[in-house]
Amino acid sequence: MLDLIGTIAEVALVAVLAGLFVGATSLASRARIAAFVGVGLWLAALVAIGAVGGFGPGATGPVPAVGIALFAALAAGLIAYFRVPRFRERVLQIPMPVLIAANIGRVLGVFFLILYGAGRLPAPFAPSAGWGDVAVGLIAVPLAAMAASGSVRPVWIALWNALGMLDLITAVALGVTSQPGTPFQVFSGSAEAITTLPWVLVPTLLVPAYFLTHLLILRKLRAPRAVSRAALAA
Repeated sequence: MLDLIGTIAEVALVAVLAGLFVGATSLASRARIAAFVGVGLWLAALVAIGAVGGFGPGATGPVPAVGIALFAALAAGLIAYFRVPRFRERVLQIPMPVLIAANIGRVLGVFFLILYGAGRLPAPFAPSAGWGDVAVGLIAVPLAAMAASGSVRPVWIALWNALGMLDLITAVALGVTSQPGTPFQVFSGSAEAITTLPWVLVPTLLVPAYFLTHLLILRKLRAPRAVSRAALAA
C-alpha cells in the first residue's frame, strides 16, 4: 500500500512540476508538447529500467546505476542550458516565485521518514533526507508568497536556496555511502529500497530536477535585474 501511495504521489508531483515550469515559459504549443513528451519518455525509461531491476546493487558494477542516471539527468540539463541559447532564454523567464513554489513538493520527503520507520531505509540517510526535504518544502510556502508580493529580501532566498542545495547534496552522499555491494558503502544498513520502484524516481528524476532548479534560482539572484524585489516577482 505504501508503494502504491508513493507511486501516485511521485507521478503527480512530476506532472505538477512539468506543468508549472512549461506553463511559466512563453513556449509555443509544439514546444510545450515536446517538453511534456520528453519528460514522459524519461519517466517511462526509468520505470522500465527499474521494473527489470536495472538500478539494483551491482547492476552496473561498482558504480551505482542510480548515480549514473542522476548525473546523466544533471548533465543533460546543464548542457541544454549552456549550449542551447533558446532553451536558456526560456528557462530564465520562469518567475522566481514559481521556482520557489516548485520546492513545496519536497514535503513528500516524509515518505523517507515513513520508510525509515518501517525499517526499509537506514539512518543517517533516511532521517537526513526526509527532514531536510520537509523543512525546505515548508519554508518554500511563505517564501514563495513573499517573493510574489515583492516583500522578500534576496538574501533570504539565497539562504533558503543554499539550504535546499545542501540538503540534496547531503542526501545523495548519504545514499551512495549506504548502498550495499559498492566500494562506497560506509554506513551499516541498506538503502536498497531507493533503487526500486517507485522510490528510485526520487534520485533519478526529482533530485536532478530540484538541483537544476536551485542552480537556476542562483543564476537569477546573480543577475542584475534580480536584485530588486520587484524583479523577484516578475
